[in-house]
Amino acid sequence: MSRKIPVESIFAFLSSLALGLIVNVLPVNTALSQEIDIKSLLTGGAKIDIENDPDEMRRLQSAAMVNQNAEFGRWGHLKDKYSTWVNHSNRLIPMYTFGLQLDALRQEGSAYTSGDSLAKLYGVVPEATVNSEAEHFDQTDIYRLQVAVAQAGYKHIIVMVFDGMDWQTTQAAAAYKNGKVLYQEGRGKGLAFQDYRGVKTDFGLVCTSAKLSAAKTDVNSQTVLSANDQSTGGYDINLGGANPWSERGDHNYLMGLDRKVPHTVTDSAASASSLFSGIKTYNGSINYSADGKKKLSIARQLQRDHGFRVGAVTSVPISHATIAGAYANNVTRKDYQDITRDLLGLPSSSHRRDPLPGMDVLIGGGWGEEAEQDKYQGDNYLAGNKYLHDEDLKRLDVAGGGDYVVAQRQSGVAGRKGLLAAANKAAEQDKRLLGFYGVGAGHLPFQTADGQFDPTIDAKGTEEYSADDVAENPTLADMTDAALTVLEDSPNGFWLLVEAGDVDWANHANNIDSSIGAVLSGEAAFNRIVKWVESKDAWGETALIVTADHGHYFVMQDPEVIANAGRINQFKADQPTGETRKEVPPK
Repeated sequence: MSRKIPVESIFAFLSSLALGLIVNVLPVNTALSQEIDIKSLLTGGAKIDIENDPDEMRRLQSAAMVNQNAEFGRWGHLKDKYSTWVNHSNRLIPMYTFGLQLDALRQEGSAYTSGDSLAKLYGVVPEATVNSEAEHFDQTDIYRLQVAVAQAGYKHIIVMVFDGMDWQTTQAAAAYKNGKVLYQEGRGKGLAFQDYRGVKTDFGLVCTSAKLSAAKTDVNSQTVLSANDQSTGGYDINLGGANPWSERGDHNYLMGLDRKVPHTVTDSAASASSLFSGIKTYNGSINYSADGKKKLSIARQLQRDHGFRVGAVTSVPISHATIAGAYANNVTRKDYQDITRDLLGLPSSSHRRDPLPGMDVLIGGGWGEEAEQDKYQGDNYLAGNKYLHDEDLKRLDVAGGGDYVVAQRQSGVAGRKGLLAAANKAAEQDKRLLGFYGVGAGHLPFQTADGQFDPTIDAKGTEEYSADDVAENPTLADMTDAALTVLEDSPNGFWLLVEAGDVDWANHANNIDSSIGAVLSGEAAFNRIVKWVESKDAWGETALIVTADHGHYFVMQDPEVIANAGRINQFKADQPTGETRKEVPPK
């Protein structure tokens, strides 16, 4: 993988612009002058031929970045700029359930209707958060759902997290995929996890706000040194909207920047701790409470108390926050090597004497990411791969007496073939499975909306992949197949996390083309899960929860433009002569 260096300066520009929004100090004339400079860089250094790009969705993204304006939408609350917000938001995010429904939670009522309930969540009653008409759930309710289905005897509990996927992201992906705008509110339709009706299913909205924006910690001693006693979390329906389709797109509240009600926007670590350990905590925490106590994730509870096998797969590095939150403990999400040790049952900074049992399956990215130093990882950091050190890998490999059949990216070996061969070997020998893949920056190649791997310019530059980068890596769907191959014969049941982490990376980069591609890549993994459940006739003992961990801030202005791009690309794909059109009417 390579990145076009001249274009990276746009990241500095957009980061400074976002920072200017945070502290409200960037003068308008400065922003305008920087925009002019960035246009020159983009049209010169990047050599983007917008007019002749055969991929219509890619062309729209390129033009939006170059012109800093797009008819279809924008990133941020400023109406006249395409890209001004590269961070998370406090939006309500979607949750889809299969094999279980949300009736019991609805009968109980939203925690956001009661000050007492909110005080139990946040430690205090958050300002401007109690609302008698609130219908949304809290992210900790997803943890409670997992506990409930386990107690009810479900043998297969699968959680699929589309990292960073809010309602607007699904609307964009559905419009592109179907070539038409199918909905403007509600659950939606057009994507497999919106449409599937092979089992009872439900839909709800979830608040993700963290308890605290940060805490002071010591990575070496694994202690929380100080944290604010007063939570800054919460959700104001009047400012954020009762649901995503009624929110105000021109207000900075959802970005956490409203001066009167600056509710904390979560990161993926705090949200994972909510999803899998049922706590509200500080941003950066991997299953540590704000008062410094380790918390036990649902996967570890099921492993200990029910004999479940547990696994996790992701399209991003194996010890990034969401996967980490499924199993590990660490005061900081950035202590990657130690988090991986927790995940794989090795002694770590948080479990020095009594290492965790480890997951039965772990597959993800991080391969090839080397660093001599990493100040965030503490004194025990080992120079080498920043996520999984080679010495740890050797200890784990069955070839060296360990418990894991190891599959990793290998020159000339197709990613899917190598991974599934390892999965079959692990299943046959009753061993665990570790898969380690990726390109530069530790993730799988980013799929774009048309199913290719050729992303264009965004807020982080332009990524390029070689044919080997694509061929030698599995897809998230392949990883899901491999995990199920190893876990399916567990006599007591299994728990599995599947993370489409590249949705978050695309949304951080303000790349709508890659964002749609990431959702569709995740949809393929969802289809593999459904295919497996149906092949085993296992819906009677399977609970599947599809959700996100937080939102971003893409504001949809005209979804028909994205739908038209989908029609155009499909029309081109159907034409053997290569005929093209600028517009294709909806069917």
